[in-house]
Amino acid sequence: MTALPPDYARHDTPVRRRLTRAQAAGIALLVIIGLFALLGPWLVGIDPARQQLDRFLEAPSLAHPLGFDQLGRSMLARLAHGAQLSLVLALLSVLSAAVPGTLVGLLAAWRGGWLERVLAALADAVLALPGLLLVLLLAAFAPGGFWPLYVGISLALWVEYFRVVRAASRILLASPHVEAARLLGFGPWHIVRRHLLPELLPRLFTLMRFGLAGAVLAMAALGFVGVGLQPPTPELGVMMIELLPYYGEAPWLVGAPVLVLFLTLLGLLLLSPQKGLHD
Repeated sequence: MTALPPDYARHDTPVRRRLTRAQAAGIALLVIIGLFALLGPWLVGIDPARQQLDRFLEAPSLAHPLGFDQLGRSMLARLAHGAQLSLVLALLSVLSAAVPGTLVGLLAAWRGGWLERVLAALADAVLALPGLLLVLLLAAFAPGGFWPLYVGISLALWVEYFRVVRAASRILLASPHVEAARLLGFGPWHIVRRHLLPELLPRLFTLMRFGLAGAVLAMAALGFVGVGLQPPTPELGVMMIELLPYYGEAPWLVGAPVLVLFLTLLGLLLLSPQKGLHD
């Protein structure tokens, strides 16, 4: 039986890293926001579209911590549903971009040749079109719909995963560890699982963090300018533009969706690797 090279065994040994304070704070923020989005609509138990015009801009109280908006709708209920909608769309878009983008990038790096050139040309063609413009073009076919936003954001994001995975995999496939694995008779699945994925996952997680932040921000921006989801849908950007005229009378109403959006983006950015990690 042929002995494995010393570096081959060392390469498969996982390295443990401790979370920094910033990363721990980011995880805590995302857990709080995730629980609010997941359990908030159920705990509040109020229809976010229910109008009570006699409660126009009612101030916060113990029973309703965020008060009511200009149409007498519960602000807490609308905020919980809006956070849930934004996070669900962002997660679906990022997963729908990451999985095919990673698989196509691995395929291009592994096979090379004309297949790699065709896939690279396709990625360059998509990259030549700004992501926000792509979303706007799709949203024009079904204004106010959920699916155009989902498809548009996914199509705009998959190229990043393809390019990163393809470039990194080409280097890894030429490394001594992969060459040793091939000489020892290990198949493609073993090489991908034991050599490529451990090196690619940190980069993919970084892309996914920024992809989630970009998707949440893009959805809110499109809703704010009126080309995304439309009222009465409880979405963060839609809520901001609806409540902006009442900022002087009820500033807490505008501040609530802005704060949720800010904390979500802050939590995702704090998860980025920081200096001072200890192995």
